Amino acid sequence: MLDVKGIETYYGLSHILFDVSLTVRKGEVVGLLGRNGAGKSTTMRSIMGLTPPKKGRISFNGEAITGCKPFLLFQKGIGYVPDDRRVFADLSVDDNLEIVFSRGAEWNKQKVYGIFPALGEIRARRAGNLSGGEQQMLTIARALMGGPELLLLDEPTEGLAPIIVRDLEAQILKLRDAGISILLSEQNVRSALRMISRAYVIDNGRIRFEGSVAALEANEEVKKKYLMV
Repeated sequence: MLDVKGIETYYGLSHILFDVSLTVRKGEVVGLLGRNGAGKSTTMRSIMGLTPPKKGRISFNGEAITGCKPFLLFQKGIGYVPDDRRVFADLSVDDNLEIVFSRGAEWNKQKVYGIFPALGEIRARRAGNLSGGEQQMLTIARALMGGPELLLLDEPTEGLAPIIVRDLEAQILKLRDAGISILLSEQNVRSALRMISRAYVIDNGRIRFEGSVAALEANEEVKKKYLMV
């Protein structure tokens, strides 16, 4: 579904990503793992057209999308949840969902509240008054309103209490079961390994490992060198 081949991305003159390649197949939850500053968010931003790569190719469902504007990628079926939980603070939970353009009737508020029942209970509350975990659920729920086939989740568990993390993991797995493919960037490796089927490890803007969860768990050198596990 998603094919990233050899992308090179810069911030100004600073070279951040070096020959990064990865794939996500339909129905997969794939992890992009690494320490803070390793290049995970830049990879996500490169895919989503926010920081377009200068070299390489990105395709989605066989169509070249390298450098496409984010709103076009949203319309094509890619949802993006950044790591800074950009909610509309003055709007209610319900209104945060209502303002998102829908690609069809497949996802609506009722279905979203079925995945995130806690949001349904506080649907009239202002988003700015939500906890960190509630805001994270809301940003994911809002992305779902666009009817994505692929969801990019950037550090979804960052700053959340362990009990909230477990709830969020269960909800992300519900999305997989609903047929949504997911690329998940995380530095919380233990959490990520409970959700993903394959992993890429990135460090200093380069992919250092790719393989199954079992292969990563068995590779002590990679875990100690790049993940601090």
